Amino acid sequence: MGVDERSTVESVGDGQLYRRDIDPEIDDLSFMANRIRNNLSSRLDGAMKAKRVFDVIAASLALILLSPLFLIAAALIKIESRGAVFYIQERIGLNRRMGDRRRAYTPVETDRRDKTDRRKNIHAGQPFRIYKFRTMVADAEKFGPVLASDNDPRVTKIGRLFRKTRIDEVPQFINVLKGEMSIIGPRPERSFFINQMKSEIPDFPARLLVKPGITGLAQVENGYTQTLERMGEKLFYDLKYISELGILQEIRILFKTIYVVATGKGAC
Repeated sequence: MGVDERSTVESVGDGQLYRRDIDPEIDDLSFMANRIRNNLSSRLDGAMKAKRVFDVIAASLALILLSPLFLIAAALIKIESRGAVFYIQERIGLNRRMGDRRRAYTPVETDRRDKTDRRKNIHAGQPFRIYKFRTMVADAEKFGPVLASDNDPRVTKIGRLFRKTRIDEVPQFINVLKGEMSIIGPRPERSFFINQMKSEIPDFPARLLVKPGITGLAQVENGYTQTLERMGEKLFYDLKYISELGILQEIRILFKTIYVVATGKGAC
């Protein structure tokens, strides 16, 4: 396998190799997605059960210890701008069609008669309502869904601080206790952006094979998602996380999260 000067070769187990470019190519993503579909389905159930035990314990402790922060954050938000304290939005979570033959992730087939997708939402995960502290003005998306950007004028002064320190993510521990999210996993995305990415990268929904997380490999390596192109690049890390799911990787991500929170890396 040829490797140019922009590439590196890494092992992913089972004696297989993959090529990782600085700017991951769709072929690389397809390789990772196929490996997950073909080799890891039997492991995911056991790993998810173990993660659930950790999630419940960690989220319970976090909500108890951080309860004073809820009061302080709520007061600061209300003082600076009008609107609700919490930002509640629908996101897409785990693909619950797991454990039987429908669990196998396969690209949407095209109807040979009319060249259109037979089932547009075949890969849709479970919708849920995510909780965050509000960091933008109340009517930030009155013209439709828009990804956050550097120096986004919709972000309030307190919101910018919350984003830099990740305080805005704290209410998601409630989602973890409800079983909708995990402490660690791919970033929970909106259906609007998933459908856009799916049209560009058919393997994008493979990230729904595990619960979304408050933090994760893609989050600590690439920070906030600011463009659809960046979202596609981060998919590599999501699939790498799923393919290497295990306790050592979870520990590494937790330590990297502490570093990211302490330094404000990747905030916008």
